[in-house]
Amino acid sequence: MAENKEKLFSDFPSVSTEAWMEKVTADLKGADFEKKLVWRTNEGFNVKPFYRREDLDGLKTTDALPGEYPYLRGNKKKDNSWLIRQDIRVEDPAEANAKALDILNRGVDSLGFSIKAKQLSEAYLEVLLKDICAECVELNFSTCQGHVVELANLLLAYFKKHGYDLSKLKGSIAYDPLGKMLAKGKERTAIAETGKALIAATADLPGYHVLGVDASLLCNAGAYIYQELGYALAWGNEYLNVLTEAGVPAALVAKKIKFNFGISSNYFMEIAKFRAARMLWADIVGQYLAESDCKCAAKMHIHAETSKFNLTLFDSYVNLLRTQTEAMSAALAGVESMTVLPFDSAYETPTEFSERLARNQQLLLREESHFDKVIDPAGGSYYIENLTASIAAQAWKLFLAVEEEGGFYALVKAGKVQDTVNASNRARHEAVARRKEILLGTNQYPNFTELAGDKHPLEAACCCGGGHEHACEKDCASLDFSRAASEFEALRLQTEQSGKRPRAFMLTIGNLAMRQARAQFSCNFLACAGYEVIDNLGFATVEEGIDAALAAKADIVVLCSSDDEYAEYAIPAYQALAGRAMFIVAGAPACMDELKAAGIENFIHVRVNVLETLKEYNAKLLK
Repeated sequence: MAENKEKLFSDFPSVSTEAWMEKVTADLKGADFEKKLVWRTNEGFNVKPFYRREDLDGLKTTDALPGEYPYLRGNKKKDNSWLIRQDIRVEDPAEANAKALDILNRGVDSLGFSIKAKQLSEAYLEVLLKDICAECVELNFSTCQGHVVELANLLLAYFKKHGYDLSKLKGSIAYDPLGKMLAKGKERTAIAETGKALIAATADLPGYHVLGVDASLLCNAGAYIYQELGYALAWGNEYLNVLTEAGVPAALVAKKIKFNFGISSNYFMEIAKFRAARMLWADIVGQYLAESDCKCAAKMHIHAETSKFNLTLFDSYVNLLRTQTEAMSAALAGVESMTVLPFDSAYETPTEFSERLARNQQLLLREESHFDKVIDPAGGSYYIENLTASIAAQAWKLFLAVEEEGGFYALVKAGKVQDTVNASNRARHEAVARRKEILLGTNQYPNFTELAGDKHPLEAACCCGGGHEHACEKDCASLDFSRAASEFEALRLQTEQSGKRPRAFMLTIGNLAMRQARAQFSCNFLACAGYEVIDNLGFATVEEGIDAALAAKADIVVLCSSDDEYAEYAIPAYQALAGRAMFIVAGAPACMDELKAAGIENFIHVRVNVLETLKEYNAKLLK
């Protein structure tokens, strides 16, 4: 029996790529292979419909082993463990301490504290960190960029006072002046001075990273994956270059840098991104290291955070599904720590319930699904290895372009990074508006009956606290953090707050399959603006359908039939309605010009801009 099993695969003849292509070509029945099956990504490269072993030939990515330079397959050799992090914005140190102690008993092993600089003191830390074992949990701190050295000195004094083994402590202090420029448009240029002082202050804390590269800002602003990675590499290289020129050893600088990446919803692409990131960063750091330096200095230390860009106000429980797949991709890719944003982050301060679910999302991956047991399970995958190489190539091209233009700081100062990412943000908003990028519950398959109630979007505030209506002066341009769903949410909120919810009636007639398909399309289309939709099984005559629509007090009548039948039904239906409601034809029939000549103005189909069309309807219907 065992021998038969061993021979099982050899009983089947191997199939060549040519044979596969012959089969695919036959199934396409004359359709163009490149146009039909080859996918052009937002990252600037093509993805084939299938990959085979020969596609791995010559790839640098397949030469690496886990825990070995260039760390493509992860920094660890024995397992794939990561830290589950939850961040706390500190308003009151005692309350923050109580919350920290509570969540440490609920599976969290990494804490992030956002501290107000004006409150910093020895007594403040005593309250904040009371009963928290600093050797047992990773501690991460952020405060005003001008007070990071003060914070470092206070922390070191606290750890020494309490008798901790400093070599066992792990954590970070987020000094990231370039991130401040990107997010707020405020410049803090003393990178060399502050960075050097911060490294010196934490010399006795080898496990503390104090130079931050917060590339999640780029992800949250809608950057494409290759942009986030390419700019992050240039960002880290800027800190390396400045501080080594200031006399700090390259190996020491590299060990003090921590990268914070966002995680978008592109599952396999994100796995590839993190793998490529470690490889490329190792190549960069390797150019700075002396022969005597340990290659371990080239490890990229990565914290990952689920994307804010994809979060939605409406149908917000779908955010749980988005963040779960995002977390899965980051875990499989071997990040060192991770934050899963609560599902309600887009519209309120997260509740205890939503924070619990966010923690449990990671705990499920670690404790029940055992994602922490296998190192780089994607290694050797024909598809992911090729994605890794392709993303690495595009990111490296961007990295070199940044360096040729003077480096990351120069480009941020000139606003070029912001302009590029903001252009990607606009392009993605346009894709969402046209349903080329789908957000379930927002621009596709909305919850027909959902109302926002007292939910309002929490958008990023300006440095002056004024949101989009700010009056402060900026030193440079800043990123646009408008979420992908923001415009659809504004549209739907406008409908809800108007006090008049338009009623859309589906006049279904003729071909059964076509009328049902177009009625479903139209219901989903119009419900994206919060309209009430009334579907129907079908009518025998146009007159019957119009009478039913008027009896239902419809504000919109949508004619749903086949293209051929529109020539027969559309004009009589329009004339019978006689302007008593808005008339829409579902589709783009060949007779459209004739229908337009008869006075029919509204057509909805897959090629229209959903957002702009609904804005036009709102302008007419909500008067």
